[in-house]
Amino acid sequence: MRVILVANPKGGSGKTTLSINLAGYLASQGERVAILDMDRQKSATHWLAMRDLALPDIELLREGQKEDTGWLVIDTPAGLHGKSLERALKLAHKVAVPIAPSLFDIRASQDFLAALQAEKAVRKGHAFVTVVGMRVDPRTRAGVTLEQFMEKQGLPVLAHLRNTQHYVNAAFEGKSLFDLPHHVAERDVEQWAGLIDWLER
Repeated sequence: MRVILVANPKGGSGKTTLSINLAGYLASQGERVAILDMDRQKSATHWLAMRDLALPDIELLREGQKEDTGWLVIDTPAGLHGKSLERALKLAHKVAVPIAPSLFDIRASQDFLAALQAEKAVRKGHAFVTVVGMRVDPRTRAGVTLEQFMEKQGLPVLAHLRNTQHYVNAAFEGKSLFDLPHHVAERDVEQWAGLIDWLER
């Protein structure tokens, strides 16, 4: 089982949006995939409850439940740190850190990114970390600032996902971006190219 940990200590960074769309992409490719929803708000759980059975299947994994799926996406709570972070990283093959391009989000993520880099699993190469810019246009000042900050951290920003209602409207129907008609989501799907390449490495 390959595990993707989606984590950022700040609330509202886009963890659940990223988690459900990662799971949606994998399911659309015929992969067996489950979501472990560790967030107190259980937004990913509610999303799965709305998901039409005709769509590619995504399972819900309960904490403590053993499941040998092809992929597991873990949607983590805000404030993940210390022993909880260390335990989660031991499970993870890949770590995706969503960051919104505001001064407050960037600063709030700084200590977390340093802690990630310091974790043994990352240092030994067992977990591969990437950053996803959420609700951002890379051509704006905020997008450039995020890129510059991440360069100093030595971490790539593999995708800049724009602020669009397609994510919002899809989620209302228990869908991901990858369940929408191609002509509707084409521009947004293109922004996932670097992230998809990272997933499939």
